[in-house]
Amino acid sequence: MPAVPRPLTRADAVARYGGAAPTEWGLEVAGVITELPGGERATALTFDACGGPGGNGYDVDLIDFLRAHAVPATLFLNARWIDANPAAFDRLAADPLFEIGNHGTVHRPLSVTGRSAYGIAGTRDAGEVYDEVAGNAEKLTGLLGHRPRFFRSGTAHYDDIATRVVADLGERVAGFTVNGDGGATLTASGVRQEVAAAPPGSIVIAHLNHPGGGTAPGFAAAVPGLLAAGRRFVRLSDVV
Repeated sequence: MPAVPRPLTRADAVARYGGAAPTEWGLEVAGVITELPGGERATALTFDACGGPGGNGYDVDLIDFLRAHAVPATLFLNARWIDANPAAFDRLAADPLFEIGNHGTVHRPLSVTGRSAYGIAGTRDAGEVYDEVAGNAEKLTGLLGHRPRFFRSGTAHYDDIATRVVADLGERVAGFTVNGDGGATLTASGVRQEVAAAPPGSIVIAHLNHPGGGTAPGFAAAVPGLLAAGRRFVRLSDVV
């Protein structure tokens, strides 16, 4: 029987990457999946729940719409959001329509040099990258009974060393093709326009933690037309 690989520890991450200098920073760097595999005609809807100052709300209207239309999605949940919404988390985790992804422990951009994005300070070194990813991965593993397959950082910004730490922790970094709700700032009309224009093979990012905003009504306006045109929706793990 082959030996089971030893899980990456914080000390491993620091030893392996502590002296490494990143050469890329942003939304699209090495190791980030920004679209579905070539030839895939489906669209993956992904929704973040940021938690803490990013918002602990729960958009029931959005989730009810997805359920009513049997539209699957990948939900990236932050540790603080989970702690604030334990009952909602249990219902989402039990629903086979959805898969749960890792949205970090305290919702930080993932950097080994302290780079920030949108005014949010990033992780400062490989050890803090490890903490941001592994802390919530451990929480989710305990709640779900298995490790999450996908990770998205707070702000979805990374450097190319940080993405290697994520890979060594056994998760894949999910970026996006289409920003569906502009960081939960767009009106319903704006969301509808962005989502309706999402091409086949795209990954759409939006938010489920801002009830009362434009996200739920925007998706409700855009998705039925895509379904009527034959668009198929998938969870990331269905095709990646």
